[in-house]
Amino acid sequence: MSRPLVVVGDALLDVDLVGSASRLTPDAPVPVVEDVERRERPGGAALAAVIAAIAVWIDPALDLQIAAWLQSPAVKVTLAPLNPWFDTVRDGNVAFTAVFVVVAAGTLVIKLIAPHRRTLMTARAALLILATFALAPGLLVNGILKAHSNRPRPAAVVELGGTQRFVQWWDFRGECDGNCSFVSGEASGAYALLAPAVVAPAPWRSLAIGAAVIYGTAIGVMRMAVGGHFATDIVFAGVFTALIVWLLHGCIYRWTRTRLTEDDVEAFLARGRLKIKAALGSAPSRER
Repeated sequence: MSRPLVVVGDALLDVDLVGSASRLTPDAPVPVVEDVERRERPGGAALAAVIAAIAVWIDPALDLQIAAWLQSPAVKVTLAPLNPWFDTVRDGNVAFTAVFVVVAAGTLVIKLIAPHRRTLMTARAALLILATFALAPGLLVNGILKAHSNRPRPAAVVELGGTQRFVQWWDFRGECDGNCSFVSGEASGAYALLAPAVVAPAPWRSLAIGAAVIYGTAIGVMRMAVGGHFATDIVFAGVFTALIVWLLHGCIYRWTRTRLTEDDVEAFLARGRLKIKAALGSAPSRER
């Protein structure tokens, strides 16, 4: 017998106005936004309700059915020649996502040391990217879920020839004792590229977001193909990572009470620079 699911909270409607600004108003230094595009999406409890509806809609039997098909002899023989390529893509994914982290960290370091030098991205974008990778694949996925979900990987469950009991994605009572299946860390890292995508230039933003979703899904499917994860491990890696990107983007860019301007971030870095200089200046000099 199914039970009702109740989501308690304020249902919000997030509205983004996206356009281009090439001039300022004559009476104040305020950008004039033209070619405005209005985008609406559920927020607050409404967003939680949408995610819950997706979670309930997913058939619990699909995980085992998809994993069993991927591990069937015919499919394994078909995919066997691709296994070396899968390993190369896996290594390349780590390097590719690391590039964004390094560039973002380098941007903040450059802004801290030489604030007037041009960088590949803005300080706000760098902050968004670093926070996304730290909170999504870092803290939530690898620090919390994979360490404590206890969900066995497909190859380890009894139904697919292993020794451990299969559990659904919401059941944290499995027999895995570390680096578990839920959720996919590599897919989360790939989906974290949504962070640079959402701050891409407006004409390219939708394309960048679509490319990030396709890329994350492709990495996830590849991990499923080699028996590393169930389908819901990939789905919720994307859902959780996208939710964190949405929250961080709202805090840094959209929401009035928390949003930061580029000047705010650079002012914070300037204060940090002054404190570092003061600390270095007060350090005792060595006697000769």
